[in-house]
Amino acid sequence: MTDPTPWRAMLAAALGVGVTPDRFWRLSLAEWRSLIAAPPTEILNRIAFAALAERFPDFKR
Repeated sequence: MTDPTPWRAMLAAALGVGVTPDRFWRLSLAEWRSLIAAPPTEILNRIAFAALAERFPDFKR
């Protein structure tokens, strides 16, 4: 019988990002999903941020 939950792979993934086993077992489902979520495909760099700030200023100059 195979285990439907890949505990070893999940623990290995957690260890890979610095989560210790004792903390792994205390993670909520939401925390686990956040931990293994794919990173955003596009990161907001300084140039893109400056363009957004210019387009949508917090205050009038």
